[in-house]
Amino acid sequence: MPAAVVFDLDGVIVDSESAWADAKRELVDAAGGTWKPDATHAMLGMSSPEWSRYLRDELGVRMGLDEINTKVVATLERRYRDALPLIPGAVDAVRRLAARWPLGLASSSNRPIIDLVLERAGVADAFAVTVSSEEVARGKPAPDVYIEAARRLGAEPADCVAIEDSGNGLRSAAAAGAAVVAIPNREFPPDPDALALAGAVLDSIGELTPEVVSRLR
Repeated sequence: MPAAVVFDLDGVIVDSESAWADAKRELVDAAGGTWKPDATHAMLGMSSPEWSRYLRDELGVRMGLDEINTKVVATLERRYRDALPLIPGAVDAVRRLAARWPLGLASSSNRPIIDLVLERAGVADAFAVTVSSEEVARGKPAPDVYIEAARRLGAEPADCVAIEDSGNGLRSAAAAGAAVVAIPNREFPPDPDALALAGAVLDSIGELTPEVVSRLR
């Protein structure tokens, strides 16, 4: 049996990739930078220091990294307080699995965004630990955030099951040694090689049950 389950946040619990992209693009436009067609895909899984550097170095935002990060996060927080784009069925899935296992969260989102989403979704109490990739050395696809989530849960990564949607997320969890359930992001689907790392592939989070998780360990 798995020792714990670790969820991703963006694309699994909240439909947020376009919201992040809009917030970043708003800053790029305001700062006189140039948005690239592949920018959203390029930043998938990046930690906040990584995407702040990308906005500065690749997209021409002439600000300090801390200022870039602060402005983008403030825009996203404002939008989430107005309307949180929860994925249908996500809250129920979290509750189903929390009844069976300790839950962790391993997210590329900033700490304030993680806390805001879980609070507004009403599931903050379901997670024993939460980790932002800004709290570890490297963002996804590096395994750091999953390794740290497992450590805080008191479990080995190899005894955990991860719930992911993106290619970089799948690679991150698999590199940590976790078994992976993939719920492919429809807007930015994982590459076939990343999807092949999953032990189970679901069409929606509504299909995520304790039985699916139990079969992976």
